[in-house]
Amino acid sequence: MENKEYQPVIGLEIHIELATASKMFCGCDAYHFNVEPNTHCCPVCLGLPGALPVPNKKAIEWTIRLGLALNCRILEESKFDRKNYFYPDLPKGYQISQYDQPFCVQGKVILKEGREIRIRRVHLEEDTGKLLHTEIGGKKCTLVDFNRSGIPLLEVVTEPDFQNSQEVDEFLKDLQRTVRYLGISDADMEKGSLRIEPNISIKTKSVKGKAQNDEELPLYKVEVKNINSFRFARKAIEYEIERQIEILQGGETPIQETRGWNETENKTVSQREKEEAHDYRYFPEPDIPPMNFTPEKIAEIKKQIPELPEKKEKRFIKEFKLSPYQVDLLIETKELADYYEEALKINGKIDGRKYSSPSEIANWLINRKVDIKTVSPEKLIKDLIASKEVTSVSEAEMSRIVDETLSENAQAAADYKKGKTAVLGFLIGQAVKKIGPQADRQEITRELIEKLK
Repeated sequence: MENKEYQPVIGLEIHIELATASKMFCGCDAYHFNVEPNTHCCPVCLGLPGALPVPNKKAIEWTIRLGLALNCRILEESKFDRKNYFYPDLPKGYQISQYDQPFCVQGKVILKEGREIRIRRVHLEEDTGKLLHTEIGGKKCTLVDFNRSGIPLLEVVTEPDFQNSQEVDEFLKDLQRTVRYLGISDADMEKGSLRIEPNISIKTKSVKGKAQNDEELPLYKVEVKNINSFRFARKAIEYEIERQIEILQGGETPIQETRGWNETENKTVSQREKEEAHDYRYFPEPDIPPMNFTPEKIAEIKKQIPELPEKKEKRFIKEFKLSPYQVDLLIETKELADYYEEALKINGKIDGRKYSSPSEIANWLINRKVDIKTVSPEKLIKDLIASKEVTSVSEAEMSRIVDETLSENAQAAADYKKGKTAVLGFLIGQAVKKIGPQADRQEITRELIEKLK
């Protein structure tokens, strides 16, 4: 709900687990879902003394790939840093991350309504272990599974450019789709491979009768964690906006803190006061030298980027004359979009002529909910062609079938004669069942109307 006195200021931190075969700084298997706890571990990801990290080249290149897709500038020199804090799921007592020299900076994304969302940075770090809260021998306890520790974790940080939950929702769904097109992660929120942390504050639109500077930001922000769906992200943001406006209307300022989303109670709950960068005591990772990227190397990575959803959307509309609605469904996944284009090619090869328009094929694919894993593009086109072939029925046979239909559905026939013409569609459908899906509906309709006079 829009409030004329207050303007939400929202920025996002998005963590994406990369789908590399091995972890970020060691050779351990990176797959950790439904795996026996603490079986994909080694001295490096357990932080044992003397173990040295070796960066995962593919994870670095994939991070730059996403940065380029988000229109970022790639720094010529980057480095890893140690982010120091103590928590049970962090075996070394610090996390290898990036601070002042991330791989990608100063990107931007344009929303459908034309508003620009600036990307502050795209950087790479390692994931933490996972805490398992359970009960052993009647006592509550917390266990630690380090299988996830050291997984390559990409982070996208936006500027606080969002003004409402709808803009956030659009951005996140587009980002998830882009990540999947790039093939760098499944970005599955249920598995935790895509995690959202919105930072929310409220700007007063006027101060003592004077308009507040657009560039001026509130002196606080609230970060919300534990969000595992787009729906919960919208609800958490909307809840926080209302909560903070209520505090401001009471003459107070919300405290800077980290809150969690409680999906059972549909509200955020306080967790701890929010840390500042200096609290982590960042310093360069001494075991990993700085990395340099030449223009040639960046160009090489750029060539690996496929046609992305935004460009594909514009091309499909222009080239195939499809509606935005059709295109939005067809480009939902790269696999579906590629399948559709393959079907178009096959459509043009049958007997050297095109049987169906791109729009007809799109509608057939969308409305029939075709399983592209089991139905080949060639079968799809053949099924579509078959659906257009009309079954020929003699005049005498058509008359017999219509008489039979009317006899079996006498009440519908009587209703039609009383002026309830909507039942005609029902009667046509009953006749089609007797002839088959390729029945000539126009002929059936003419025969029915003649006999119902």
